Amino acid sequence: MYSNPFVLTFALLVSLPIVFLLAPRILPPRRTSVPISLDDELDDISLFNRAVSLSSSNANNPSKVFHLSSSKNPKLKLAFLFLTNSDLHFAPLWDRFFDGTPANLYNIYVHADPTVNVTRPTSGVFRGRFIPGKRTYRASPTLISATRRLLATALLHDPANAYFVVLSQHCIPLHSFRYVYGSLFVSSTFDLTSPESDSVLSRLGVRERYRSFIEIISNEPRLWKRYIARGRFVMMPEVSFEQFRVGSQFFALTRRHALVVIKDRALWRKFKLPCYKDCYPEEHYFPTLLSMADPDGCTKYTLTRVNWTGTVNGHPHTYRPAEVSKELIYRLRESNQSDSYLFARKFAPDCLQPLMRLAKSVILKD
Repeated sequence: MYSNPFVLTFALLVSLPIVFLLAPRILPPRRTSVPISLDDELDDISLFNRAVSLSSSNANNPSKVFHLSSSKNPKLKLAFLFLTNSDLHFAPLWDRFFDGTPANLYNIYVHADPTVNVTRPTSGVFRGRFIPGKRTYRASPTLISATRRLLATALLHDPANAYFVVLSQHCIPLHSFRYVYGSLFVSSTFDLTSPESDSVLSRLGVRERYRSFIEIISNEPRLWKRYIARGRFVMMPEVSFEQFRVGSQFFALTRRHALVVIKDRALWRKFKLPCYKDCYPEEHYFPTLLSMADPDGCTKYTLTRVNWTGTVNGHPHTYRPAEVSKELIYRLRESNQSDSYLFARKFAPDCLQPLMRLAKSVILKD
């Protein structure tokens, strides 16, 4: 039938579009994330278990526990957790942010991808703050592991760590440390979504309880595609579609919720599986876990401002030096859910100098 060369060539040309059309339906989908090795998994579990064990031990010893019941307790600390795969370009700005702050009010921890040549500062607040890190890949569960590793390390290191703020190397502060600390620990009206804002105790300046500031979204347009990123029924029965949530990977967790995260095994077994598409596990795991564990204990919004206008390959808008101004800082602070955003991303490294010029007169002036 195909002895005629012309007929054979024509048949091949006709069949090629059909092959391209049917291939995605016949061939298995390409995985877009990297599985976590057994050695890394076991190493992390050991770390998490030690953190949980120590926290449980402290809970049974009142002399070692630092409760959130007294908003003026100077031993309550903010733990800043930086997740990076490049140099800490804004270290000088963060040095200004922490300058003059008593050491008993904060701790800093940095997780850097060990396969990347990250320059470790030899001075300033980041000196000596790097924890043992492991390789991370964008859009993979390794970012969840790195964040959990930071949380566990901070829990182990200091029982006074009461809030855990996750940031990236592209994040900057929008206020002074004093403002940030006061907003999280002291102010009874900072969280505009809290029912306490209208309570009698709140009007008297008394904080009744503390919530985690984490974005939790249940009506995102591509929620179903994200849910089936590992396969249509893979998440069941641990996580039904009705329970699945998305949100920002940058958040501020209470100590109680940090423990929930590192104690989890059931949901992690699902979210660590490699994805096929629409895969941003770090934006799915934390919102889903905490929404299922303690929805009323979460604000459902983040304190890190991100501009998703003009998104490129899943990355938010990156601010350039020409955009940096006091008007930009004021605009980034604006929030309908709290008194103000406290942090912002994503800034290009060459924004450092214009930001430093605004540090004293705008950014850190409250």
